[in-house]
Amino acid sequence: MKIKIQTTLETFDWSIWHYHFPIDKKTTQLMSSADHKRVVCIINDSLHLHCALMPMGEGSYIMINKANRDKLGLQAGDKVSIELEKDSSEYGIPMPESLQVMLDQEEEGSKHFHSLTPGKQRSLIYIVSKVKSLDKQINKSLAILDHLKDVQGKLDFRMLNAKIKEYNSREGYY
Repeated sequence: MKIKIQTTLETFDWSIWHYHFPIDKKTTQLMSSADHKRVVCIINDSLHLHCALMPMGEGSYIMINKANRDKLGLQAGDKVSIELEKDSSEYGIPMPESLQVMLDQEEEGSKHFHSLTPGKQRSLIYIVSKVKSLDKQINKSLAILDHLKDVQGKLDFRMLNAKIKEYNSREGYY
């Protein structure tokens, strides 16, 4: 099921996650449940995002970052068209092929990855997918799986960042 709505870009008085699109109660009820709040969101028929409907009063909201606002040329108060569809993907975010290949090849790392909460899995997927270079994606995937094995699946982002820096500094990697 797809729903198309009109909404307005608004701001919170928070220092982070300032910009958002409010979603009305009816749409929120149709597109989410207690155990599923992930949606694919198409803004102004051009930008596709995998995101969550975050609770707000009886409705919800969708956050949008500066880079995506800039792509769309949006400012607070602008009206937008949003098409929503329940996200039926396994992770609630597209899985980069580079990470999937590593998970398929590395049994212990895959076991630890799949024991993480869905939100932590999405965070790791995002870390890999935010870089465009396939070599860098593979490097980050290797570092993530190595870290998960080192810590027996107890994800520590500070230690993970150090592991990624270590992998990036290895001879022959550019």
